[in-house]
Order: sequence, then structure tokens, then C-alpha cells
Amino acid sequence: MRNNLIKVDIADHIALVKMDSPPVNAYSRDFSEEMIETFDELNDTPEVRCIVITGREKIFSAGADIKNRQAIGDIKGETYRHMRRAREVSNSIMEQNRPVIAAVNGPALGAGMGPVIAADIIIASENAVFGLPEIDIGLMGGVSHITTIFPKSLARRMVLTGYRVPAAEAYRRGIIEACVPLEDLMEEAMKLARNIAAKSPKALSLAKRAINTVGSMPLREGYRFEQNLTNEMTRHEDSKEAMRAFIEKRPAVFKDSI
Repeated sequence: MRNNLIKVDIADHIALVKMDSPPVNAYSRDFSEEMIETFDELNDTPEVRCIVITGREKIFSAGADIKNRQAIGDIKGETYRHMRRAREVSNSIMEQNRPVIAAVNGPALGAGMGPVIAADIIIASENAVFGLPEIDIGLMGGVSHITTIFPKSLARRMVLTGYRVPAAEAYRRGIIEACVPLEDLMEEAMKLARNIAAKSPKALSLAKRAINTVGSMPLREGYRFEQNLTNEMTRHEDSKEAMRAFIEKRPAVFKDSI
């Protein structure tokens, strides 16, 4: 991994991914490409069982790099390449076969909402806000993403007015799992990550496969799909180890294999 604009630290089966592109973790070309590379490599790192993504200091991500964005249209084909990179940042997170926790440590705006929406679990600090400022800066985008977790009226208010949802409101509405003081955010995120990292890597990967698949399937077909995953899980050594540990009243010991 480059560890340039995106810093990665792996310990105890947890990968801590920190966006570190001053001043506001904006989506420049280098930033987007490194994000994609980072999550692709983590998807291929057996010892990682859970990922936590956060930002530097008191900013998660301000989204599009407006200063550089103005020059994109002057380069033939670059507009489409830029949009593709922005999509793939979110896709590389959403398609992870490991759970991803977004620890939102400040404003998450525009494209910067992508990692939040793509994550499996969202917690935020009290200074965090969620918003789509595109309506005020001559851009569009994000509607398809935010409507997956924000209620209809609130999502449309965000799109049409640029309203920034405070973390406390997002928590009150059940959109995020926790709203804590900034100084407590990473402790809360890592506590949750350690809980997940103690699970079977195989079970986690199958659970992620179900999460990423059944949402677009009818109930009958979705349940059948999950039952097939259950059948696959019971044939794995981790399933036998989990059952032995349960009977013997001890923590299960899993191998880093999927």
C-alpha cells in the first residue's frame, strides 16, 4: 500500500484506514486512486477481519476537489474518468468481504458521503455533519446513495437545499449507530471492530455476501440464497470450531482463512 494520502495500520485483525489528504480529504485524482487501491488490497489481506475508516483531525471528507474540478472539463475524456473514479471509491468499500465501520470524525459532504453510505456500520462524533452541498456549487449527485439510509423527506431536503444533518439528529433518527464526543470516537469504533474481528473470517465473508446481495432480491429468493450460504458455512472448519467452543464454554479460535 502507498500509505501516502491514505494511511493504513493493521493490528489484531483490524485495519484502521485514515484519510490523510490536507486540508479536507477532498477527492483529487491521486486521493481517489489510492483509496481504491487500498480497499482492493485489504480485500486480499487474509489477516484483516474488520476495517475502520476515518479522517484526519476534525474532518472526514469534504468531497469533490472543487479547485481541481474546474480544470477537468478541459481534458478530453477526463470528466468520465473522474466520475468513474468517484463511483469506484464507494464500490471498493461496499464490495469488501470484510465488515467496514465508518468512524465519522467531522463533516462528510458530497462525495465524502460515499464511504459513509458504503460502510456497514456508521458511528459519528458530535461535531460531524452529513450533507450534499452540490446544489450550491454547480454540481449534482448522491441522490441514489443517500436515499438508501436517509428518510425520503430528509433526503430530498438535503438534495434540494444543501441541508447538513448534524450527527445528533442522524442518531435520533436511527441513521447512525452512535453519536459520541470526538475524543471518544475511535475508542468506540475500535471496541466495535474488536467485537467483529473475534468472529470467524468465513462467517463474516458470507454475511457480507448476503448483505450485498439479498437487498435487491425478492424475499423468497433472498432467503434461499442465505440458506445456501448457511449450508456452505457448516462445511467449513470454523463452523465446527464455533460449535465446539460453545459446548466447551470457551472462546473460539479461528484461522485467517476464507
